[in-house]
Amino acid sequence: MISATMQAKPLTLADLRNAGIITSTEIVAAIDLFMRDPAAPLYRFASGHTLDVAGILAVEMMGDALPAQSILQEKILRTKIAAAIMAAHPVSP
Repeated sequence: MISATMQAKPLTLADLRNAGIITSTEIVAAIDLFMRDPAAPLYRFASGHTLDVAGILAVEMMGDALPAQSILQEKILRTKIAAAIMAAHPVSP
């Protein structure tokens, strides 16, 4: 039983995607922006939620090389980025 006084846990990007608040297209756009510019500022979703993709990846992927050398390496990098941000907690509007 959930008490009214219990705080809800923060929603992850995956939770917001499953609830239809953030779309898959927006998530791909956030990844694309990071791939083009790893120093890009916060990504703002249409819902108003924001996510510091570069900040999350700085912690999650320490030591991983960002520049892709081949198509396969780029796909692997995109998969790692997607996994890291899906578990992240965007800031609510």
